[in-house]
Amino acid sequence: MAHDVYPIPAIVELSLSEIVERRRVAQIASGPALAAATRAGLCLPAAWSAEPREASEPHFEDLARAVPADTEVVYGIGGGLAADAAKYVAWRRGLPLALIVTALSVDAHFTWVSGVRRDGCVAYLATGPAAVVYADVAFLAAAPPHLRAAGVCDLLSIATALHDWRYAEERGMNPPDQRYTPWVAAAAQSILNGALDIADAAGRGDPAGVRELLRLLALEVQLCNLIGHSRPEEGSEHFLAYALEAHPSIGGGHAHGDLVGPAILRAAAWQGQDAAPLERALAQAGVPLDRVPEMVMQAVIRELPAYVRRHRLVFSTAHDL
Repeated sequence: MAHDVYPIPAIVELSLSEIVERRRVAQIASGPALAAATRAGLCLPAAWSAEPREASEPHFEDLARAVPADTEVVYGIGGGLAADAAKYVAWRRGLPLALIVTALSVDAHFTWVSGVRRDGCVAYLATGPAAVVYADVAFLAAAPPHLRAAGVCDLLSIATALHDWRYAEERGMNPPDQRYTPWVAAAAQSILNGALDIADAAGRGDPAGVRELLRLLALEVQLCNLIGHSRPEEGSEHFLAYALEAHPSIGGGHAHGDLVGPAILRAAAWQGQDAAPLERALAQAGVPLDRVPEMVMQAVIRELPAYVRRHRLVFSTAHDL
């Protein structure tokens, strides 16, 4: 079925100190990320600045309304929350958007949607992509170890998401616009193989490994853009992560990889896959695997079939646990 194909942003590798902006800037940034970027030489003419607190539509709407009328461009600085908030604000105000990635912790900088929380789950709003993503590879290589390469989770999740996509196809549960497509699965598998290869280098902060992780994240997003959905990289592992985030004892504030990383291993296990290569790559990338107490993990997994049905998530192995 026909669908709009969004581009990924232009990716500009540039030292933060070399970014020059003469338009009036509305800046949406996480505090620690902005502080680190400023120490590294970033200097924007920010006429207005705000720090996003939560990934909710009302909060994003408040930010959009607060942007001054004479703003000419929106900049998002930081991780996934800052990127999603900036995409929403730029979309609502009809302004161009630039994103400055400060750690390769998630693929959100390259997507055309903003993730928001609704009733204990994640929903995606079509806000359009940024015009440009600035990436200072040396700066990214020096990011905090638990964030530096955590975006590998959005690549390693291909292992479990592809399994779910095939599983749904075999049971006739894929909608017409999400039918399992072998060439897409093969392309996604190649991206997964690349992630397994570069996890160690990216996790160590080797600039070449960090650059490859950047490219793989962009390639994964572009593949999903072309087919119009994210089945090759988002399945029961992400659904488990969403359910974990909604659990009262976990809540927000966790990095994306803190929840998706352990969820990949649990999904691989119930799918009958060999999780050892995935676990090794997660460890090499510095993704913490101990942020979810075991009792909570077990409780959330028990409730996961009801959770995915309640939120009408696409069919996966999580439905049949």
